[in-house]
Amino acid sequence: MQNVLEYLEKTVKRVPNKIAFADEMMELTFQQVYESARAIGTALFQKGYKKEPIIIFMKKCPHTVAAFFGTIYSGNFYVPIDEEMPKRRIELILSNLHPKGMICDKDTKKMVKEFQYDGEVYLYEELIKNEIKDEILQDIRRKALDIDPIYIVFTSGSTGIPKGVAACHRSVLDYIEQLSDVLEIKEDTIFGNQSPFYFDACLKEIYPTIKFGATTYILPKSLFMFPVKLVDFLNQYRINTVCWVVSALTMISSFGVLEKKIPEYLRTIAFGSEVFPIKQFKLWKKALPEAKFINL
Repeated sequence: MQNVLEYLEKTVKRVPNKIAFADEMMELTFQQVYESARAIGTALFQKGYKKEPIIIFMKKCPHTVAAFFGTIYSGNFYVPIDEEMPKRRIELILSNLHPKGMICDKDTKKMVKEFQYDGEVYLYEELIKNEIKDEILQDIRRKALDIDPIYIVFTSGSTGIPKGVAACHRSVLDYIEQLSDVLEIKEDTIFGNQSPFYFDACLKEIYPTIKFGATTYILPKSLFMFPVKLVDFLNQYRINTVCWVVSALTMISSFGVLEKKIPEYLRTIAFGSEVFPIKQFKLWKKALPEAKFINL
């Protein structure tokens, strides 16, 4: 396998109508992700973009993921930014990349004028209406290499200046193959995504979802201030796998939520970023003795 899009193309043939990505407002099937991405890929190529950074400035939702794959289909690489990022950080990223193209939704498009950006702005809602041209997409694929970049994410900027880190098809494929074995991801895996899309941690859910035909629910950020409602959400959507920062897990256990209700479908709990306090870890192990805990 040479290209991450092969994951999507194999899966859409097998489970086209299964939910791929969803949140509390809407959902996209694999077929919808596939069609939207190919329309965006065709449109960006026709607009003259070739092996360039495309900024994805959209609210965190299933459509954002389709925009990522659309950018890859076009032979370019995506750079996610988000409205919750400080304005100064966004401007540093834009001045570093000098991107010529940006994909927005109706809400974020209004915010672009606040930045020093003179490139083109495209509405996601318009791009997905573009006619798909198979011959264009096939030609892009024929010329693609496994060392072509697919995204750039920027570091937190602890030194003062965020640094862009590029990932290519080969590195993501190798990582996802290893991660999938460790997490034992399958078609019945239902992820609960917590990571922002501008952190590369989110690829732990996005790419295994398209590889296996799994499902990812994008959790509302607000839920992490209300641990009881968060557990209710996990149970409502039968989420069985999470890859979270430790603080998100300890927020649930330290407030005593696990004594009242448990995330009854959780079977795989992967965590990282910091040490899991033993007291809190034991509360989780007691509540979910059959679950698999993985320190990433």
